[in-house]
Amino acid sequence: MSASSGNPVPSAPPSYEEAIGINMNYPHPYPVPGPGQKPDGKGMNPPPYMGQPPPAINPITVQTVYVQQPVLFYDRPVQMCCPSCNQVIVTRLSYDSGALTWLSCGGLCLLGCVAGCCLIPFCIDALKDVDHTCPKCSALLGSYKRL
Repeated sequence: MSASSGNPVPSAPPSYEEAIGINMNYPHPYPVPGPGQKPDGKGMNPPPYMGQPPPAINPITVQTVYVQQPVLFYDRPVQMCCPSCNQVIVTRLSYDSGALTWLSCGGLCLLGCVAGCCLIPFCIDALKDVDHTCPKCSALLGSYKRL
């Protein structure tokens, strides 16, 4: 068969853009070097985070926090870390007259102990409120109310 049979022979295959249908008039998202320019590498690579600000590279600071369990104060000394002076201490106790002391005194008065026996609750530490203080810095750490 000869080449002049009526079907013209194409001179070259279609270009890549023509084959996949890329519109050449559509603006490129990244700069494309012109025909007289050679790619020098500047501005040719896309930014790593397009549309987002670059991540801030900050040093990570670590803070150690010691959490102390809540201390329950009763009528006995407690070993703890004083929040005021940061020393490990055993609390010092002091006794004050509270509601239970006064109610005991009133109850003894109603029973007829008026001649001074009604004052006995003021001499008994087991009927008084307890204050816990630090022996080193004298800070009030907590109280135990009997009633």
